[in-house]
Amino acid sequence: MKLNEKNELILQIAELLRKMIPVDDVAPTKVENKPEIPELLTIKECAALIPGLSEHTVRQLVKRGQIAYMRSGAGERGKILVYKSSLLKYLGDAN
Repeated sequence: MKLNEKNELILQIAELLRKMIPVDDVAPTKVENKPEIPELLTIKECAALIPGLSEHTVRQLVKRGQIAYMRSGAGERGKILVYKSSLLKYLGDAN
C-alpha cells in the first residue's frame, strides 16, 4: 500500500469516527464564572462621564439616596465612591 493510499484511508476512518460520535456527547468546555467586580467612580469621574452632569448634582443624588454609593475612609469625611452601574441605571430611568 502506497503512502498516499494510507493517508486517504486514515482520513476516511477519521471522517467515519466523527460521524459516529453524537454531538450531545461532546463535553462542554469549562467556563469560569468570575464574580463581577463593580466599577466605582469618584464624584469628579461621574461628572466627567456624563456631559452636562455637575459634581453638585451627583452629590445631591447621593444625599437623597437615589444612586448607590460607598464611602472609603473613616466616617462622614470619607471619599464618596459611586457605583457606575447605579448612576447609569438612574440616568437611563430618568429619561
